[in-house]
Amino acid sequence: MPKIKTNRGAAKRFKFTASGKIKRRKSYGSHILTKKTRKRKRNLRKPSLISPVDRKRVIQMI
Repeated sequence: MPKIKTNRGAAKRFKFTASGKIKRRKSYGSHILTKKTRKRKRNLRKPSLISPVDRKRVIQMI
C-alpha cells in the first residue's frame, strides 16, 4: 500500500496542540464585518478546537 498524500489545503488550516488536539480557525471573520458586533469579531479571532467527530477525517488529510 502506498502512503496517503497530505492534503495541502488541510495542512495549512489545521495545527496540532501540545496535547494532541487539533486547532482550527473560525469562519465568518474575513469580510462583511460592519454588521458584526465588536464582541463577535473579537471571538472570531481566537482559534478553536475541531470536534472529536471530525478528528479521524482531519488526521487522515494531514
